[in-house]
Formats: sequence, C-alpha cells, structure tokens
Amino acid sequence: MQRLKSLVLSAVLVAAASSGHASDGDYPSDPVSLATGQELAEIHCAACHAVGKDDTSAQPGAPAFRTLSSLYPLESLEEPLAEGIVTAHDNMPEFAFEPDDIDAFLGYLTSIQSN
Repeated sequence: MQRLKSLVLSAVLVAAASSGHASDGDYPSDPVSLATGQELAEIHCAACHAVGKDDTSAQPGAPAFRTLSSLYPLESLEEPLAEGIVTAHDNMPEFAFEPDDIDAFLGYLTSIQSN
C-alpha cells in the first residue's frame, strides 16, 4: 500500500512539474530564454515567416510573428505548440515543443510584438 501511495504521489508531482509552464501570457523574458525562443523561431519558422522585429516573411501570406498578437492571444498557441501544430497547407511542417521551449518561444514572440 505504501508503494502505491508513493507511485501516486510521484505521478502527481511529475504531472504538476510538466504542466508548470507559463500561462496567461506570463512568459520568461530573461536573455537566455529570449535567445532560445528566437533560435526556435529561426529553426522551425523562418523559412516562411518573418520571425524578427523588422524582417519580411519569405512566403506571401505567412504572418509576421511581430504582429501575431493583433490576430489572436499568444497564449492560445500553448496547446498547439505542445500537441503539434498542424495546418491546412502542405508546406508547414508538424512539430511539437517541450514545455520549457513553449515558454521560451512565446516569451520571444511576446518580446517582439509591434502593437
């Protein structure tokens, strides 16, 4: 019985730790997190999207990341980033981020919003 209680407690602690990423738009803004978020954007998204403060999207119709918050709340990206973003067009790769990467990515997006 004690072993079962320990396993349940461990499972609860792991679940709490893994779901402990930022919410409600409270994302990290320290230089390391922002650099990580920028790197993720450049690796996974820059082939189509403008991922900086003043660049142009390589693909017409791909929204610049600096304007995303004018389209919808950035925190609405948390779940799709965790589960894997899938879109209707063929050229966008499917990928999923780990919780810390989601926070860093959304922290970076928050830091470059132009509105």
